[in-house]
Amino acid sequence: MPRVVPSQVAQFIATIRSEPGAGVNMNNVGLDRLSAVLDLVSQIPSELLTMKNETYNSFILGKARITAIIGTWVSNQTANAQLQRIDFHGPQNPLKMIHDALAECPDEAPTPRTAELSFISDPELRANLRSDIGAIERALSNGEWKAATVLAGSAAEALLLWALKQRRPADITSAIAAAKTGGELTTVPNGNLDRWNLHEYIEVAAKLGVIKPNTAKQTRLARDFRNFIHPGVAERLGERCDRATALSAVAGMEHIVRDFTP
Repeated sequence: MPRVVPSQVAQFIATIRSEPGAGVNMNNVGLDRLSAVLDLVSQIPSELLTMKNETYNSFILGKARITAIIGTWVSNQTANAQLQRIDFHGPQNPLKMIHDALAECPDEAPTPRTAELSFISDPELRANLRSDIGAIERALSNGEWKAATVLAGSAAEALLLWALKQRRPADITSAIAAAKTGGELTTVPNGNLDRWNLHEYIEVAAKLGVIKPNTAKQTRLARDFRNFIHPGVAERLGERCDRATALSAVAGMEHIVRDFTP
């Protein structure tokens, strides 16, 4: 089933309702389209219905009014009577109430089961990473293997970058030297942490003890998958994204989150 998001439903409502402020005859809208609005609204994931209390109240009232209209019409039809004429004006229009409420909602948000990432103090970074992890979970559940693989690798990079930026430059330098001596790194990474690749983040983080040995082992399995977003890489490596690569990449990311969570 396609994922239904607030903007999609708001756009659908915009195609069937009259101009804001104008009188609306619900009989002209019709039973089928009113039913479709309620059906679409019911399919919006709850985590996307983020709105002010007052707006949410209006949203619920709009749904209740449409439900009442449909109930009245069904009763009319059962009694072999003509459909009762139902008019609304301006802000009392339930379609407008629902439309305006959904206009405040995002199309992407972390699911309730997404890790809180409370160890990250920057609220903007934490929100962005939680949103990315929510997108990874949706991709995985929808069988979108390439998206889940690449996004999980990207999230792992972002988490490790954040962790390394919490350490002293001298510690980073020592860890790089240790990784070169041990053969985990063959060259010295760029002086700018932001320009490192996943492999470099993993090896330096492992030497620093930022991540556990098993986490490093699991994340290494996904280090090449991160590059699958680039055309030709999968063909050159003789690999493709599938359920196995997705699960491996997501497992590596989850191991990192577990290690960082107090």
